Amino acid sequence: MRYPGRREWALRGVDLRVEPGERLLLLGRSGSGKSTLLAALAGLLDPALTETEGRLLVDGVHPHQALDRTGLLFQDPESQPVMGRAGDDVAFGLENRCVPTAEIPSRVRAALDAVDFPYGPERSTDALSGGEQQRLALAGTLALEPGLLLLDEPTANLDPDGAEKLRGVLGRTLEARRATLVLVEHRVRDWLPLIDRVVVIAAGGGVVADGPPARVLAGATPAPEAGAWSPGFSPSRRPPMPARSPGKALVLAERASFRYPAAPSDAVGPVDLELRAAEALAITGPNGSGKSTLALLLGGLIRPRDGRVVATDVLAPGRAAEALAGWPARELVRHVGSVFQDPEHQFLTGSVRDELMLGPRRAGLGEKVAARRAGELMARLGLAHLAAANPFTLSGGEKRRLSVATALATSPPLLILDEPTFGQDPVGSSELLDLLSALRHEGHGLCFVTHDESFVHALADRVLTLARPA
Repeated sequence: MRYPGRREWALRGVDLRVEPGERLLLLGRSGSGKSTLLAALAGLLDPALTETEGRLLVDGVHPHQALDRTGLLFQDPESQPVMGRAGDDVAFGLENRCVPTAEIPSRVRAALDAVDFPYGPERSTDALSGGEQQRLALAGTLALEPGLLLLDEPTANLDPDGAEKLRGVLGRTLEARRATLVLVEHRVRDWLPLIDRVVVIAAGGGVVADGPPARVLAGATPAPEAGAWSPGFSPSRRPPMPARSPGKALVLAERASFRYPAAPSDAVGPVDLELRAAEALAITGPNGSGKSTLALLLGGLIRPRDGRVVATDVLAPGRAAEALAGWPARELVRHVGSVFQDPEHQFLTGSVRDELMLGPRRAGLGEKVAARRAGELMARLGLAHLAAANPFTLSGGEKRRLSVATALATSPPLLILDEPTFGQDPVGSSELLDLLSALRHEGHGLCFVTHDESFVHALADRVLTLARPA
């Protein structure tokens, strides 16, 4: 399968047969075509726009003819809600499948309960965090009772407790319905009890390993290089650059809080916090605790409801005590680099190269500097072969690496990242760890939001753990 305007095939040479009731874990490097294969199995690729070779069948028919037998959970949680209220969102798929109206309310309630959704069916989908959106999307998928369940990194945005509960729900669901599972995940260890087969694919190279988990992950194919988090593998095993003593404060948050319009309580705060040069601060906590909101506050992208978030002379000489949220974009981009939870929210151009040149251009650094930095970052983060590609056509892991690169393009003193390892295979995660630890060693301040405990252990000098608002 090849997408319009792309020279490289998204997926090629895959020969694979999945039997009814199998539980298959699909592994591979970022960009190997895992998400494309799931979308194709779900019948979501337009045959008029996607160039194809070979054939793909679900229950012996074209996937478009088997739509009522499949359920797909996307990699990006924000792309999935379609209704304004949680209960209506779960009911939407049931209504489209023409489920009798009398059955829908009970199936909605059962699905929300199964994923431990923390609110009632009246909850606004706009008020949900990324992890809560993921739980809601899974509820909508499970409510359909599909025979083929396709999951693309279902726990990537969930806190550890939420991820454990989700795996429990899936285990019970698979046992009760004898459904077939095709799962894409980079973190393997916790999924092994649910899996009976592992398949590894390579970009343009088809299936490179296939068999029971113990055999495939034991070394028939080097699992980390193939894109799998083999049991015991952790990025912390690759020692980063040594940390220096923390420097002076770059940004100060003083009793800062934020409340979304019409929300009954603050999403986060009040918070007192320093972000320091040559230090990495990890922000952790359960889904819905306000981690992403705090990252936006600290990056000057939203204005506090109460309190303040201000620069220091170390961040910007002569601008101490100025509220970051009031800075023009041209100034902010030179001093603070932000990486959003959803990479697509920060893409503005039609190619990877232009995306990386946009920040330096906006900061007035000139074309030569912009081109040089774009080239260096593409080479450093494995994006050089995608220079002319549209950012929205990249894989999830490639989009994340591009979003990090755009934040680095102006070489800001402070970098704020929301879920930096989302969608990353082990090699990409280790390379990101090396890059961020080198930046910290050079004196940059780092602040990152994450559920990735191994990444926290490997990089963080300090940890701030938020609690869910009462």
